[in-house]
Amino acid sequence: MPTDQQVSRINDVLCHIHQDISLELPAGELAAIAAYSEQHFHRLFKTVVGESVHGYIRRTRLEYAANQLMFDSNSSVLDIATKSGFSSVSSFSRAFKSIFTMAPGQWRCNEQQWHDFACFDDSEIAANYQRMDSLVVPNCELLELPPRHVAYVRHQGYDRSIKAAWQTLKAWSNEQDRDFSQQFGLHHSNPAWVELKHCRYVACLAIDSPIQRRGVVNSMTIPGGLYAVFKLEGKYGELLPQLSNIWQRWLPNSGFKMLSTPSYVHYHQNQFLSEDEKYQLDFCLPISLYK
Repeated sequence: MPTDQQVSRINDVLCHIHQDISLELPAGELAAIAAYSEQHFHRLFKTVVGESVHGYIRRTRLEYAANQLMFDSNSSVLDIATKSGFSSVSSFSRAFKSIFTMAPGQWRCNEQQWHDFACFDDSEIAANYQRMDSLVVPNCELLELPPRHVAYVRHQGYDRSIKAAWQTLKAWSNEQDRDFSQQFGLHHSNPAWVELKHCRYVACLAIDSPIQRRGVVNSMTIPGGLYAVFKLEGKYGELLPQLSNIWQRWLPNSGFKMLSTPSYVHYHQNQFLSEDEKYQLDFCLPISLYK
């Protein structure tokens, strides 16, 4: 079992990877961030994360590219390949097809195919996705949001198991006598085409002073900048279809493009901590104007 310190150092690497997935991200540089030899870093990363560092980066880049292909019609396949960290269209196309079973151009042009690719093993979420056509695209505000300094716990899976991450963060905040009122959730994956059990989520709590001892609970900064902010409410099983509705219907017609930094939610009522499993939140989507 990895120690708390080892988990903390690998978490630092994950934060670096997700800051800008288009960077080269050589293993030697990532090993230096973790302060391990490159050989030891590779072994430890796989132990903590469950896959190799190269596999993790490749999958993250391809998930980002799938989003861009679907929602950014103004960028060419070459532009998206480059922004996703690939050196050529041919290498990008081979990698993309190995994961999504079709070429990037086919993915972009055939909505039904990528809808069929989605696989939901949560019956409540699946049922709400089937009703997504009836959802209305909510209004949004364009806001310059500040950076958020947060303590966080990483979690894999978009389902009720997320509650465990929040319980860990709650126990830590009680022990540290920290304010637990400002809660955020980072969404690293689009559940429309990433299996729920593989989706990556981060439970975050705003902090006003540094963490003295890092481990399972670590610290980072959610980037500030221009965000499209949507006010959403509902109950467990309804949020992911609401987010997909925004990505699929609002974003392509908005005149904005989605950045590579993660979108996040700012909870006013957290469905994973509420007995009635209801939520009220702001969904914050990082965007920029096309240049």
